[in-house]
Amino acid sequence: MLYYIIHRVLYMFVVLLLVSIAAFIIIQLPPGDYLTSFIMQLEKAGGKVNESQIAILERQFGLDQPLLIRYFKWIWKMLCGNFGISFQWGKPVSELIAARLPLTVALSLFTLVFIYAVAIPIGIYSAIKQYSIGDYTFTVIGFAGLAIPNFLLALVLMFILYKYFGLSVIGLFSPKYVVAPWDLGKLIDMLKHFPVPIIIIGTSGTAGLIRVMRGCLLDELKKQYVITARAKGISERTLLFKYPVRMAINPIISTIGWILPAIVSGETITAIVLNLPTTGPLLLSALMTQDMYLAASTVMFLTFLTVIGTLISDILLVLLDPRIRYKK
Repeated sequence: MLYYIIHRVLYMFVVLLLVSIAAFIIIQLPPGDYLTSFIMQLEKAGGKVNESQIAILERQFGLDQPLLIRYFKWIWKMLCGNFGISFQWGKPVSELIAARLPLTVALSLFTLVFIYAVAIPIGIYSAIKQYSIGDYTFTVIGFAGLAIPNFLLALVLMFILYKYFGLSVIGLFSPKYVVAPWDLGKLIDMLKHFPVPIIIIGTSGTAGLIRVMRGCLLDELKKQYVITARAKGISERTLLFKYPVRMAINPIISTIGWILPAIVSGETITAIVLNLPTTGPLLLSALMTQDMYLAASTVMFLTFLTVIGTLISDILLVLLDPRIRYKK
C-alpha cells in the first residue's frame, strides 16, 4: 500500500511538471502579450509610448527575456513560494490566489458533498425501481440538469428568488460583510449564501452521477452472485448494500479525480453571473489579458486539485475493493 502511494505521488510530480510547461507555453501562444494590450490602452487614453518607454516596460514585466528563461525563473521562484507578480493587478500572484482560493475550495467541497449525497441515493432508487414513475421522473430531471447550462439556471433562479421572494443571491456575503474582517458572523453569513451556488454549480454533476450510479447498479443486480444470494434467502436490503452497491460505487469513487477540478473550472461563468469571489473569474481575466504568471499559477492550482483528487480516489478504491491492487 505504501509503495503504491509513493508511486502515485511520483507520478503527480511528473504530471505537474508537464502541465506547468504546457500551461506556460499555451497561455502565450496568441499574438502579442500583456504589454501589447497595455500599450494599446495607454494610446486609447491619449498617451504616447516611444521605444525607450516600451523597453523600460518590457524590463519591468520581464518580457525582454526568452520564453525558456522566463519559464525556468517562474518555476524556480514558485518552488521557493514566489508565484510572480500579476501584470494586471500589480500584486503578488500568491496574494491574489490566497484571497480567493479558500472560498473556491470551500464552495467546491460543499458542492462535492451535495453531488454525492444527492446522486447516490437517487441512483440507487432509480435502479431498484427501474421503469417506475419515480425512475422516469428522476431521469427527466437528470437530463434537464445535464442540458441546462449552469449560468442559465443561475439567471432563472436569480429572477425567481428576487421577484417572488425579494431575495438577492448575488455574491457570497451580505453588503455589510463584504469588506469586514473574518469572524463568526461573517462565516454564518457566507454559509447562508452557499445553498444557491451549490445547487446551481452541482446540478450537472449530480445529474451525470445519477445516470452512472443507476447504470452500474443495474449491471450488478443482473449478475449471478446477486441471483444466488437472493435464492439463499438473504433480505433485499442486506443483499443490496452488502454486495451490488459496494461494487457499483467504484466508478463513482473514481470520479473524484475529475469532478473536483470540474467544479472549480466549470463554475467560471456561473461565478461571473452570481458575482462570486472565486478563482474562476480571476483565471478568465488573466487569460484574456495574457497575465501569464497569474494564469499559469491558477492552472497549476487546478491541476494540483486534479492530481490530489485522483490520488484520493485511487486510495479509496484500493481500500473499498480488495480486488484492486497495484502490481509492480
